[in-house]
Amino acid sequence: MEQVDFLVVGAGIAGLSAANCLSRLGSVVVVTKEELAESNTAYAQGGIAVAMGGDEDVALHLEDTMSAGDGLVNREAAAMLVEQGPQRVEELLAWGTKFDRENGELMRTREGAHSLPRILHANGDATGKEIAVSLLRHVREVDSIELMEWTTGVDLLVENGRVTGATLLDGEGGVRVVRAKAVLLASGGAGQVYSDTTNPAVATGDGIAMAYRAGAEVSDMEFYQFHPTAFSAPGAPRFLMSEALRGEGAYLVNAKGERFMERYHRLLELAPRDVVARAITREGMDGEVYLDMRHVKKDLQARFPGISRFLAQYRLDLGRDLIPVRPAAHYMMGGVRTDVHGRTSLPGLYAAGEVACTGVHGANRLASNSLLEGLVFGVLAAEAVIADGNERKVDGQRADGDLAVDRAASGGSSVTGEAATERWIAELRSLMWKYAGLLRDAEGLRQAQRGLDALAVTMPRGIFRRALEARNLHVVAGLIVTSALGREESRGAHYRNDFPERNTVARHSAMRAGELTFVS
Repeated sequence: MEQVDFLVVGAGIAGLSAANCLSRLGSVVVVTKEELAESNTAYAQGGIAVAMGGDEDVALHLEDTMSAGDGLVNREAAAMLVEQGPQRVEELLAWGTKFDRENGELMRTREGAHSLPRILHANGDATGKEIAVSLLRHVREVDSIELMEWTTGVDLLVENGRVTGATLLDGEGGVRVVRAKAVLLASGGAGQVYSDTTNPAVATGDGIAMAYRAGAEVSDMEFYQFHPTAFSAPGAPRFLMSEALRGEGAYLVNAKGERFMERYHRLLELAPRDVVARAITREGMDGEVYLDMRHVKKDLQARFPGISRFLAQYRLDLGRDLIPVRPAAHYMMGGVRTDVHGRTSLPGLYAAGEVACTGVHGANRLASNSLLEGLVFGVLAAEAVIADGNERKVDGQRADGDLAVDRAASGGSSVTGEAATERWIAELRSLMWKYAGLLRDAEGLRQAQRGLDALAVTMPRGIFRRALEARNLHVVAGLIVTSALGREESRGAHYRNDFPERNTVARHSAMRAGELTFVS
C-alpha cells in the first residue's frame, strides 16, 4: 500500500497539465499503461484550435463550437475552453513547444466547421506529438511528480462513498494499492470498442469503466464521433487522414470520380464531421470513396510529412494518387459526467479530457478542439482539487475498491489466456461496429445488447492487462448501446435510421448503476 497526495490516471495532455498544476500542493503520481509517449494526444495530427486573434476570434470560436455540437453544448464549458485556450497555449510556447511558423508568425490553418483559420500545427501533421514531448520535458523537471509507466488501473478505491485511491497492475504483474487525497482520471477515450478506429491500442475506456463501477455518473455515451477520413485499404490500419487535408483543399470523390458533398452540406468538404462521415458512408455503398489532392499546388510532403511517409508504404502519393478513405471511430464526446471544473458525482474523484463529459462538445466535437480541451480542463480540474482542499486523512481500513482484484479474478469462464481473450475482444469490437456504429436503429441496437449479454457469460477473467481491458470494453460497450437505444432521435454523431429527425428539446443522457435518464 502506497500513499500520495494526488493520483492522476493517464499521461496525455490532460493528465500532464493537471499533474503540473497539482505539483504545487503536494506529491503526484501519474500512471500510464505503456510508455509515456503512447496516448491519443501523441496521435493527434491536425492541430490545436485556439483563438489567438483577440476577442472577435474568441467569440467566433465559441459560436463555431456551439454550432458543431448540434444543440447540446454546455455554453459555460465552451466559453471557458475558448477564453482560457490562448493562455494555456502561451504556456506551451514558453515551455518550448514549436508550432509551425511562416515569416516568423504562427501558421494558422482551417478545418471543418471553423469560420476562419485558427488551427496551430507542429511539424506539419505531428502536433499532438510535439505537445506531448514538450509537456513531458517540463513535467520531468518537477521533483514532486512521479511518472509510472506500464501500469494499468484495475479499479477505484471507494470508502464511505468517497474515492480514496486506486488498485493498479504494474508492468511486472504485481498489484499495487495507491491511496490518495484525490484521484484525477485523464485516461482518454475508448476507440478500441470498435473494430475500425483511429485510436491507439491503449484506448480501451478504462477510466470510464472504473468510474462507472465505482458508482459515478456517466453522460452522453451514445455520442461517439467517427472521423470521416481514415485510410481504407485491405489489411491496412485505419490510419488517420487528417481533416487538415481537406482544410488545404482536398476534395472527396466517389467511385464515379464525382464530388458529392454539395448534396449534403453547404460547407462541402468542410462540413461538420458527423455530416461528412455519414455522406462518405452513403456514397461508399456504391463503391470506394477517395480523397483527391491532385489539384492542390503545394509541397504536400512538406506540409504532411507523417501522412506522406505512411502512404509511401502503399506506393501512394498525396499529389499524384486518389487516397481511399472511410470513417472510423475517433473520439468520445460522452464520458464521466463532471461540472466545468472536473468534479464528478463522487467526492474525491475528478476527470478531465476525453474521459470526461463537461458538455463542451455537445453531440459532435468541433475539429481540433480535443487538444485544447485536455489543456484547459486538465488545469481546471487540478485547480478544483486544490480549491476543494481534500484534506482527508486516509486510514488503513479496507475500502470497497480493494475487492476489485478479487472480483476481476473470480468466477468461472471459458475464456482463459491471451489468445482466447484476443478473440473475445475481437468479437465485441465487430459486434459494436456492425450494430452500434455510424448508422443505428432499434433492431440493430437490441442485437448488440443480446450479443453483449452472451459475451458477458464468457468474460475473460484473471489479473492481466488484456483481461482487464476486455472487462472495461464490455462496460463501455454496454453504456454506448443502452444510451443509443434510449435516444430516439438523430442528433450530431448519433444517427438513428428509425428516428432520423431531431427532437425539439435537447437533453443529455445520464447513467448510473444501470439506470438511464435524460436531463436538460
